Amino acid sequence: MAFETAVALALMASSAPVAVQAPTTLEAFEAVLGRHDSATLALEEWCTLRGFSASARVTAQLVTGSDIPPPADIEKKLALQPGETAALRNVRLSCGSRILSVAWNWYVPERLTADMNEVLRSSDMPFGKAVADLHFRRLPLSTIAGAAANCPAGTISTHRAMLVLPDERPLAYLVECYTAANLQS
Repeated sequence: MAFETAVALALMASSAPVAVQAPTTLEAFEAVLGRHDSATLALEEWCTLRGFSASARVTAQLVTGSDIPPPADIEKKLALQPGETAALRNVRLSCGSRILSVAWNWYVPERLTADMNEVLRSSDMPFGKAVADLHFRRLPLSTIAGAAANCPAGTISTHRAMLVLPDERPLAYLVECYTAANLQS
């Protein structure tokens, strides 16, 4: 190995890591969201790129008392079969102290395992991580700049999407309100 190469490698190894800040544009944020079937994984990537927290772990804080009514055609959207129900999980997804999104997730508990349902009832694990073993796929329905009905003030982007199982059965219908905290320093 050449002396110059060895010195360069030693200097790189001893240098403190440099935080790389992702562009703070809505377009850059939307590009990260578009790369993932799981909003949680997208937000963890964004959290890492922006350096929001030492740990890029996204957690879900359950929101109670502010549930919005399900869409009138939720049974059709979720292709509910006899004996199946639609459940709602309303959460704030955070990375560190930043609330990155508020989401309403109508899903079919009968299409999850008992363990997945328990995790969703009793933990801060986001939906996408709790059901990752089902290998769902995200089907975007709409994206609007700004807030849709029921989104909190400061919403920069609202997404509606379906999560579908590998056999194409719907798993969940989502409304996600992404906050301005995603673009702040």
